[in-house]
Amino acid sequence: MNSFEKILFLVVITTLATARTSVAGDPDILTDFVLPPNSPPPDGNFFTYTGFRSIIDGPFPPAFKAVKAAAEQFPALDGQSVSLAVLIYPAGTLNPVHTHPRSAELLFLTRGTLQVGFVDTANKLYTQTLQQGDLFVFPKGLVHFQYNADPKSPAVAVSAFGSANAGTVSLPNGLFNSTIDDGVLALSFKTDVATIQKLKAGIKG
Repeated sequence: MNSFEKILFLVVITTLATARTSVAGDPDILTDFVLPPNSPPPDGNFFTYTGFRSIIDGPFPPAFKAVKAAAEQFPALDGQSVSLAVLIYPAGTLNPVHTHPRSAELLFLTRGTLQVGFVDTANKLYTQTLQQGDLFVFPKGLVHFQYNADPKSPAVAVSAFGSANAGTVSLPNGLFNSTIDDGVLALSFKTDVATIQKLKAGIKG
């Protein structure tokens, strides 16, 4: 990342991390913040997350990578109804179709271009090609994707969520890397068991 991208990246993180959504997916808390059980009194370190440092000057990964700052990685977010993820897309890579059951996703593209889309409950597809500096919202719980179609250049985005634990349900893994009966999947997709088994082998491979 160049200097401009680093500054922009840090500004976005600071802004989005302090923003509270008007309708959050998490229950309200009755204290200023929530400490893990048996924790000592907190200091500034508890409210600081350093997990993004490695990606500021680090090399691009060979495959799509999501670096998260959610309650699991950053316990200070518990009860705060906010979390972030930095999404890194090497050239030609995809964030496969998935959902976030507990939050909408607000994506800010800081580098490159992305093809994005989601499907609503009426099975209508909404798509857009994002340019650097664009925002796109994926409504809560709806199936969506992001694809860097550029064969040469990477893309980077920052996503904000209105939950400390938005959750991610990957449709390929959830369907074809699960213990759902092959016959049930074959009937659901109006195909045969052999085809389902080939799909499962491809996901696991």
